[in-house]
Amino acid sequence: MAGHSKWAQIKRQKEKTDAAKSGLWSKLGKRITVESKKAKGDMNAPNLRSAIELAKYANMPKGNIERAVARGTSADAAALEAVTYEAYGPGGAAIVIEALTDSRNRTSQEIKHILSKNGLALASPGSALWAFEKTTEGYEPKTNVPLSDADNEQLIKILEEIDAHDDVENVYTNAE
Repeated sequence: MAGHSKWAQIKRQKEKTDAAKSGLWSKLGKRITVESKKAKGDMNAPNLRSAIELAKYANMPKGNIERAVARGTSADAAALEAVTYEAYGPGGAAIVIEALTDSRNRTSQEIKHILSKNGLALASPGSALWAFEKTTEGYEPKTNVPLSDADNEQLIKILEEIDAHDDVENVYTNAE
């Protein structure tokens, strides 16, 4: 009965939680780097402060936060940029994908691959954003689209797959 010991169970559970933390911390680190670059290292800039507070709330170690700020202020920092992708999902639900990337071409191809694997395609810029209103927290849908149970399950699967991508920060939809 290999793998049934208490230690094996604890190890598997720790691996899951550590993987989730790592993914969240890498996304927060990218966000801090971008905000640090925009603020030119000014720790009193509101966007940088809020990104740091969000990282602290997620229990991100202080050393990781400091390295992310330093990466944004260094002269040889990779040019991370924010990009927004739009698509339409099952049942006509609009999808808005926000990403931070150092390679716009790589990320767009990877997002296109995820979408095409699920029978979808990227929409032209502005074709899905009309259904959303930009707020301080992100995008809020102006109208909601009702979906059947099958379409809803497929949409959830697609959104989880997109959200698992390293460069993706947030995914929004107007599905009910």
